[in-house]
Amino acid sequence: MSVRLAVFDCDGTLSDGQAGVCDAMEIAFAAAGLGAPDRHRVRRTVGLSLPVAIRQIVPELPEHQQSAAVDAYKEAFRRSRVEGTLSEPLYDGIAELLGRLKARGWVLGVATGKSDRGLKSCLVTHGIFDLFATLQTADRHPSKPDPSMLEMAMEEAGAAPADTVMIGDTAYDMAMARAAGCRAIGVAWGYHTTAELLDSGADAVAATPIELEELLHG
Repeated sequence: MSVRLAVFDCDGTLSDGQAGVCDAMEIAFAAAGLGAPDRHRVRRTVGLSLPVAIRQIVPELPEHQQSAAVDAYKEAFRRSRVEGTLSEPLYDGIAELLGRLKARGWVLGVATGKSDRGLKSCLVTHGIFDLFATLQTADRHPSKPDPSMLEMAMEEAGAAPADTVMIGDTAYDMAMARAAGCRAIGVAWGYHTTAELLDSGADAVAATPIELEELLHG
């Protein structure tokens, strides 16, 4: 029997981490001697690995400033997590959806621009860490839309591209799915528009977790 693998993005798909991302990016830019970035532009980069996201916001940033910004961002996130001020709530209905998919035989995974530590903290905090069989992060892979994360997730789960679905809220997720030969489903509650998701290769875009479940079983 073939393995059905559903791989989720994290920020913007499972959880709403935009406030923490924007706050940490402002601290990172200040540490690098830069003015505060536009929050809309920061949200547009969610899903990319950190160095790539910073380069997208400030394309010509010298290497020493980029390194300072990366280090400061990581420290700001770590500190907010330790102090209990980090807000990364799950979207309504996500925990229940994951439980139902698991019960129906889906193998679950995550492919995210977060770090290993950041992803584990988020999943453990919400009591869903044990639902996932494969976790792929920016610590061990090139940034999306490179297909490396999805390819490793499929290898670990023993799933074929034809039986794998990438679920995410950004064009990077959809492009990654296409590059890996997988089905791509967008979610409308994240950080890129429905039109952008469809233009970048989404087979469909779900407006709610219930609709996402129907698309997965359709």
